[in-house]
Amino acid sequence: MSSAPEARRARFDWAQLFLPGPRRVFTPAEMARAGNQAWPRAIDHYLYTSLIVLLAINAVPIMSLRTPWVWPVVLVLAWMSLAVARWLWRAPTRKRLNQATYGLGLIVTPIILWLARTGHREQLLDYMVMLVAVLTLVSLAWWMVTVYRVEQIEARLRELAEQDAALRLSTRLAAAQIQPHFLFNTLASLQHWVDTGDARAAPLLRDFTAYLRATLPMFERDLQPLGDEIEMVRRYLAIMQARLGARLSFKIEVQAEVEAFMLPPGIVLTLVENAIAHGIEPRLEGGRIDIKADRSENRVKISVYDDGDGPAPGWTEGVGLSNTRRRLLNAFPDAGLELLETHPGCFAMISLPAP
Repeated sequence: MSSAPEARRARFDWAQLFLPGPRRVFTPAEMARAGNQAWPRAIDHYLYTSLIVLLAINAVPIMSLRTPWVWPVVLVLAWMSLAVARWLWRAPTRKRLNQATYGLGLIVTPIILWLARTGHREQLLDYMVMLVAVLTLVSLAWWMVTVYRVEQIEARLRELAEQDAALRLSTRLAAAQIQPHFLFNTLASLQHWVDTGDARAAPLLRDFTAYLRATLPMFERDLQPLGDEIEMVRRYLAIMQARLGARLSFKIEVQAEVEAFMLPPGIVLTLVENAIAHGIEPRLEGGRIDIKADRSENRVKISVYDDGDGPAPGWTEGVGLSNTRRRLLNAFPDAGLELLETHPGCFAMISLPAP
């Protein structure tokens, strides 16, 4: 239950009478993340076009005042107002808004006093009305720009937060997609080998335990070192090799300098699982998988190649591969993921910006 002072503040904010504007202040990190929208140039075009039309319509009354300087002054003030609006757009704070508003008032007041002292008393009322109207309209325009900009950045931050939450959820789901049939088949093989005293049981149990130990932290990580990912893939392939025997062979080559590179967990594992499921297991004679990771110029490149039959005709991306592509792009906007038919086999390439 809210207290009485909080309830009063919720009803009316008296400070807005003298210091209007939004209370929200964005940190530099928030502005860098969500405040990169460019100033809408259409506002400039609309304002200048409207001013020219208004000045043309009121050309006769303006000339009757014998003040030809009104034309250039109005255009200069419009340019200055737009410059202040862009300044507010870059950092839409209540402090800046009030600095601009009261600064405009300090500029207009001497102009009125000067008019009063230069013998224009008969026209002073007209000038004052015009200046106050201009001051009010410009201040209102600045206020609207600031409020709109704050709401725009807040909306973008909410959108990005929702995307981050979706990304974390997809990461958790990807980690949870340790294929049930893979687990059950591995456990079934392990149980059979234990019952029959097969010597392959102990190595399989060690690899299976290491694989689970490597995959479980995926539930808690947004990013993990490539070296950890490769170790998880190595354990997975060792398990599949124990089950498939001579039908599966593999080779892993990873440059030492890219092992610390951070990427979303399960990315390479998903490509290897697809290679096993679609390239190796369907073939009676099995096949080979080659995994490479290195740095080329300013990119880290990770490839997974299998010499199986390749994608079937009419093949489309499944949920796992689509999630992998989306997670990559969320973590690295300029990341690339390509799948190429090599006849025989399939070649998957991940290209990421190197730090």
